[in-house]
Amino acid sequence: MGRGPKKHLKRLNAPKKWMLDKLSGKFAPRPSAGPHKLRESMPLVVVIRNKLKYSLTYNETRKVTMSRAIKVDNKVRTDIGFPVGFQDVISIEKTGEFFRMLFDVKGRFLIHRIKKEEANIKLCRVKAVSTAAKGVPVLVTHDARTIRYPDPDIKTNDTIKLDIESGKILDFIKFEPGNLAYITGGQNCGRIGIITNKEKHPGSFDIVHIKDSLGHSFATRLNNVFPVGKGKQSWISLPRGKGVRLSIAEERDRRLAAKAKEM
Repeated sequence: MGRGPKKHLKRLNAPKKWMLDKLSGKFAPRPSAGPHKLRESMPLVVVIRNKLKYSLTYNETRKVTMSRAIKVDNKVRTDIGFPVGFQDVISIEKTGEFFRMLFDVKGRFLIHRIKKEEANIKLCRVKAVSTAAKGVPVLVTHDARTIRYPDPDIKTNDTIKLDIESGKILDFIKFEPGNLAYITGGQNCGRIGIITNKEKHPGSFDIVHIKDSLGHSFATRLNNVFPVGKGKQSWISLPRGKGVRLSIAEERDRRLAAKAKEM
């Protein structure tokens, strides 16, 4: 039995949401220990090399990061295995580009281009609210931030709007029916809709019911629901399609309609 941390990741065991091909090697880059779990994040090398195409090889990617050109949440990251997770902001100031890590409607990681003004804020889901040493109230977010003296109205499962530079809470969204939410796990990962109601199941998982903008209803576990806006208004720019998943027949009809327009 091996002792110590695992240092390798076989390519076939890498998360499918990274969208790596099977045949270009036996191994995949393993994310370093960091603010996100291995299967809920993507290492910086995959973002730069495979998604943004700023380098061709692993060594080229290392040269890019060691030139201190890449920032994640406004901090320079030189570790090419640094885990980039949901809502993280990637800044490349030399090219003036800013990206936010989101999910597409099929549950795959999506690097969504954003404007400079939006790159200063980030939404964080509250995982726990507790009291630290000497009675100091603290909250812990989904990206492992600990924030002292939060607003007393902020509870677990709510979302806070964070100023990345100062680390201060600007505003917050309550987890309640009528608010817009992004699904971050399960079979409905990447879908966006309005929270309609919550079912409590003592001893099991609480279930939340969501309705998207086309009127399709679906249900998921409470832990997968990430509020992103008050009412129908999102606080971040959303990817194309606004998180609406189409059925296979609807996708086919849209494709045929687009072809008919071209002809």
